Amino acid sequence: MALIALGICGGVGAYKAVEVARGLQKRHHEVVAVMTDAARHFVGPLTFEAITRRRVVTDQFEPGANANIEHIAIASDIALLLVVPATADIIGRFAAGIADDFLSSLYLATTAPVLMAPSMNVNMLAHPAVQRNLETLAARGVRFVEPGEGYLACGWMGKGRLAEPDAIVEVAERILRPAGPLRGRRLLVTAGPTYEDLDPVRYVGNRSSGRMGFALAAEAMRRGAEVVLVAGPTTVEPPAVTELVRVRRAAEMHAAVMDRAAGADAIVMAAAVADYTPAEAAAQKIGKTDGPMQLTLVRTPDILADLGRLRPSLPGQPVLVGFAAESEDVVNRAAAKRVKKKVDLIVANDVLQPGAGFDVDTNAVTIVGPDGAEAVPLQSKAAVAGVILDRVEALLEKKTGARK
Repeated sequence: MALIALGICGGVGAYKAVEVARGLQKRHHEVVAVMTDAARHFVGPLTFEAITRRRVVTDQFEPGANANIEHIAIASDIALLLVVPATADIIGRFAAGIADDFLSSLYLATTAPVLMAPSMNVNMLAHPAVQRNLETLAARGVRFVEPGEGYLACGWMGKGRLAEPDAIVEVAERILRPAGPLRGRRLLVTAGPTYEDLDPVRYVGNRSSGRMGFALAAEAMRRGAEVVLVAGPTTVEPPAVTELVRVRRAAEMHAAVMDRAAGADAIVMAAAVADYTPAEAAAQKIGKTDGPMQLTLVRTPDILADLGRLRPSLPGQPVLVGFAAESEDVVNRAAAKRVKKKVDLIVANDVLQPGAGFDVDTNAVTIVGPDGAEAVPLQSKAAVAGVILDRVEALLEKKTGARK
């Protein structure tokens, strides 16, 4: 999604920068590592080169064409400069405008946001000089991930321990995520099929690829929301989201959704959840026989219906959106489903319509609400996701206005 310059300085916390790089990549960001001379005493450049698949920058004046202005090229391309760990030394050099190595030159040359994760001895952090430098950088717009408290590498106790990699990545993600109409909102989205196991080899499933749910999650992220994506087995790569929860069976998806429903402003159930599951999965592969095989199936939990019943007790009573894949009488079936399951919107599509079924990049749907049905013509699933989220935004705004 974005190119991030990861500055690594000489401190014990430098090894955690490896995990930060991994975390950023999991969010689909590209990372270029910039190491100070001191950093190489703690972690080798080869480690970051292997992880980022990019040359690690270690020298301000490395031989080669235009090498002495490489910091200008990187400064123009990056979306964020992230320094992990930010030592007292680099904080002081940034504050004073000293450009005596690649990282400090990059700081002066870039107009991208700057995020620093300080890490040092507790007395160093509390020293007036360091505090003044932090204040100077904060006044310029530099942002910080607060260090933690506890047992430090020097053997002392106190504040100064580098923040955990996941926390650093989350703050970086919030800076990179553009402001949008869903900023401050939390959406729970489900996607993909569920697989109900018959035995260790076979399962009952459906043709859902997860593309529609993934398009909704990606669009919600673009609009600034925090997105929890609960996804069944898919071959399509999921988008970068705030939290990705992988499940297999309908019961697992039910548990994951119910565990996270209380924190959501809106829940969009785009997953194609199995209605039935084998009464009991065989521990061993079921052998082939000459005669027919009888299979006993039982109902799976109805996640959408359970959410409809639970909603009055949930904080904020989230907006609920369900999906209905139908092959006949699409709108009437969807309208009945909306009332029965006590949800705000049902997004219905005719799976027999060319280009609108499972495992394709396009869709045509009808959004059924309390005021009637809105037909959305065949187009990309990303565009359909935009129309659906427009309706979700309107419902959220209506709820917010009603509370004022």
